[in-house]
Amino acid sequence: MKDNIVMDSIRIQIPSIVENIRIVESFIDNTKDVYDINDDIYGNIMISVTEAVNNAIKHGNKEDPNKKATLSLTFKENSVSFVIEDEGDGFDFTKLEDPTAPENIDKPGGRGIFLMRHLADEVHYTNNGRTVELVFYFP
Repeated sequence: MKDNIVMDSIRIQIPSIVENIRIVESFIDNTKDVYDINDDIYGNIMISVTEAVNNAIKHGNKEDPNKKATLSLTFKENSVSFVIEDEGDGFDFTKLEDPTAPENIDKPGGRGIFLMRHLADEVHYTNNGRTVELVFYFP
């Protein structure tokens, strides 16, 4: 197995305005081009990272434009990880309901985190839920 040496790291901050998701989408598009990420992983990254940033803006920072959502990318030899941070109060990530359970099917929330968990190879929460790391491995 090859060492997972850090090859590159990039960090951006955006005001917590939902329309700024477009900046994140462009950031991911550029990442795909610069690092030649294949389409399968790219799709998983786009959905997961935009969902995480959207959660940071809406739920973490409560769409307060004075609060920032931070997105960091770390590109390694066999993986790429995205760390999304907000300035909110956090949440208890250990007590999330399953949105596919019959009693939750009609509830509007919880699907984004469910998607992130299924599309990323690893999902780690820290900082009382204010920080999430999404890791994607290259085939």
